[in-house]
Amino acid sequence: MFCYILFVTSISFPQKFHYHKSIAGFNDASAFYFVPNGFIYVTDKGNDEVIQLDTSGNVIKNIGGFGWNQSQFDEPVDVFADPLSVYVTDKNNHRIQRFDRNLNFISQLYTRENDNPDERFGYPLSCAVSNQGDLYVLDSENKRILKFDLFGNFKLQFGGIDAGNFALNNPISMSISSNGIIFVSDQNSIITFDQFGNGISKSEFGENINSIEIIFDRMIITTRNNIYYSNTTEGKLEFYKLTLIVPAEINIVNALLFNNKLYILSPTEILIYLPSSE
Repeated sequence: MFCYILFVTSISFPQKFHYHKSIAGFNDASAFYFVPNGFIYVTDKGNDEVIQLDTSGNVIKNIGGFGWNQSQFDEPVDVFADPLSVYVTDKNNHRIQRFDRNLNFISQLYTRENDNPDERFGYPLSCAVSNQGDLYVLDSENKRILKFDLFGNFKLQFGGIDAGNFALNNPISMSISSNGIIFVSDQNSIITFDQFGNGISKSEFGENINSIEIIFDRMIITTRNNIYYSNTTEGKLEFYKLTLIVPAEINIVNALLFNNKLYILSPTEILIYLPSSE
């Protein structure tokens, strides 16, 4: 069993970043994600849209508009993508919509009216898919996580009121490492579970967390004013505060480290920072 120890430090971490350029044009962006082929997917809850861009900022495709029908949204708050599929957390429609990489609709997962109360979720905040193909949904209505298989069949729920010390109180976001560890930001705490729903650790972070994202085992956590990095393959989970050279006033929504570039999402743009030797 993994046992993570949270340690936030300001000692020498080699990565400092300076501003390079920005990609603008969003109304009220809520999340973004990258896939290895270089596509960027952004959820814009202001326009109820999902936007596909290349790394130069060119819009390839956008879908959405307010509504309940397929490819429509009511406050899309999160997006997760792998090389084949894009999963959008459609919060007020109580569902997860799945698209192919070109944003063509494939299916949806909606369980709020199912007979089994264990598999119901409402007002989801986040979703992610493990390397085994299991879909995890962060359920804000019941303050728990639900696990489904690749075909949408319910497998288990965890992190609810019966989870004891690992019960979620005010979950914000969720992400999964390559070894199947689920990380949940719960206001100013980080709670981890294994793929079977067993609690592993709960650690106070010291700041309220906006987002938590993992790409290639590089975890980025954002708070209102700061950005932290950690490598999830290490048993001792150490967080390093990233330094922006001549930092700008940024309303940080989310951030990702991809190909050694730091991408910071604000409500209206993506700011791109490059490593600095300063």
